[in-house]
Amino acid sequence: MHTIKTSKARENILSRIRKGLGNEAKSMPFAEAEKAQVPQAFAKADISPEEQFAQNFIALGGKFVFCDNEKEFLESVHDLYDSRGWQELYCADDRLLHLFQNNKLNIVQPVNIQNDKADACITACEFLVARTGSVLLSSKQPMGRTSTVFYPVHIMVAYTNQVLPDIANALDAVKKKYTNGLPSMINLNTGPSRTADIEKTLVVGVHGPGEVFCFLINA
Repeated sequence: MHTIKTSKARENILSRIRKGLGNEAKSMPFAEAEKAQVPQAFAKADISPEEQFAQNFIALGGKFVFCDNEKEFLESVHDLYDSRGWQELYCADDRLLHLFQNNKLNIVQPVNIQNDKADACITACEFLVARTGSVLLSSKQPMGRTSTVFYPVHIMVAYTNQVLPDIANALDAVKKKYTNGLPSMINLNTGPSRTADIEKTLVVGVHGPGEVFCFLINA
């Protein structure tokens, strides 16, 4: 008897669900909220977006280098390569790789993902977020998924026209850039990898690069 009652109750519930699915879709409540202008939640900075990004990026443990032009960028990377005694520096961006090759700098090699002994990797990025000091990367870029976790040092390269005030601006810019479909992964990289899971002690470089550089080139 108990089984019969249970089955009947279940059938009544399913019947109501089927009836509900057959009705016309209800309009979204408060649809006007989608079109409303959202007020700015954060105070406007008194400094330029480039300076704000640099300050926040450094505060998070990143290493920031401003370059007045591409020639200065190449020289800065070469100095870093020499000072660290690196042997293998990979580049995941064809345009940057050609920039090194055209200037006869053979310190950078095309990415070989079979080699996990590389000292560092250079990639481009989508945008920089000034307020949070974050770098926005996506799966549409070469090594967009692995560069943030695979190499001990990650060097990201951007131009001043890629610096945007906030995360919402960066996401809007990604939508405009990829009109045929968003990347399957969008990643906000905010400083070097870190965790406090081990005895509540902050450890850097556990789940990804221990060092993160951002070279910002004046556009």
